[in-house]
Amino acid sequence: MTSTDSKANTPSLSDLGWSDFFQQQVSLEELETYRPGRVFAVQRTGLTVQLEGAELAMPLGGRWFQLPVEERPTIGDWLLVDTAKQSIHRLLERKSLLKRMSVARPGDLQLIAANVDTMFLVSSCNEEFNLSRMERYLTLALDAGVQGVVVLTKADLTDDADSFVVQARTLRSDLVIELVNALDNDSLDGLRAWCQPGHTISLLGSSGVGKSTLINSLAGDLVQLTAGIRNDDSKGRHTTSHRSLHLIEGGGLLLDSPGMRELAIADAESGVLSMFDDIEALVRECKFADCAHESEPGCRIKAALEDGSLDERRLENYLKLKREEIYNTETVAQRHVRNRQFSKRVKQVVQSSHKHRD
Repeated sequence: MTSTDSKANTPSLSDLGWSDFFQQQVSLEELETYRPGRVFAVQRTGLTVQLEGAELAMPLGGRWFQLPVEERPTIGDWLLVDTAKQSIHRLLERKSLLKRMSVARPGDLQLIAANVDTMFLVSSCNEEFNLSRMERYLTLALDAGVQGVVVLTKADLTDDADSFVVQARTLRSDLVIELVNALDNDSLDGLRAWCQPGHTISLLGSSGVGKSTLINSLAGDLVQLTAGIRNDDSKGRHTTSHRSLHLIEGGGLLLDSPGMRELAIADAESGVLSMFDDIEALVRECKFADCAHESEPGCRIKAALEDGSLDERRLENYLKLKREEIYNTETVAQRHVRNRQFSKRVKQVVQSSHKHRD
């Protein structure tokens, strides 16, 4: 474990996002022995943890990798750290958790970030703009209880930026949308209003949409490398290789993540219901409870499609996400059962071998 202490501009625990929610989880006895710290970066076998007055690079002990993914520390988490033993005492309960299905390990969840207050869903005003993909991200935010804000970048590279705002507005009537040029400081005033002391903002979106440029502009410093969009297909180049949390001058914490080519959802039923609450309301009004929304009489979904009050794309994405959420959630649950059964068998074998030795 290494540490770097700094007397100047030392962030307080509240600057790092500490609040009564976390304070109430810790006893006075624990605070006499352990120090609260927040995970600012996750490496393969270690963490970068920011304490009040010190930054620690510490290993992640093997016992953590025996736990389910959801119970391991991820970026944004709060820990109680034993600095004397150079170890994590325990992981504090999260107030929010953004997660998706793992691409590398089918059947597993992958944690994106913990204890996020606001998600900036970053999309650009070009061919990258995709309403169905944006609904996926907003579903994750809604399920986690995180405020979603759509940030439309590269407004300076199109003659019709307002049309993208109009399209995004169809996702939810109460959706907050910010149209920006990341290189124009004046256009970022709306985003800066979210950057309050202790407030954690996660920037998510595809590669090359301007997340790193936004972080640099909001931070007023070069904290992330940037790269432009490819001219031939308007797709971005990867610049962020790992998730990192940045404390910015003036208040707020910004969390950058690599662009995601896949965003499969699981264990997000409430997010799906909230994202498509208008469709859910129509389903409840159908004449038959088991309506398949095809040729049944009294089908409100079919009627809404016919009168144009419901967009067919939105309905198809709702049905797709609902099926995907149910399937992936069952897959994760089955994997947990298999892991528990395997662990039980291992314990039985170990106990049996001990008995034979005796």
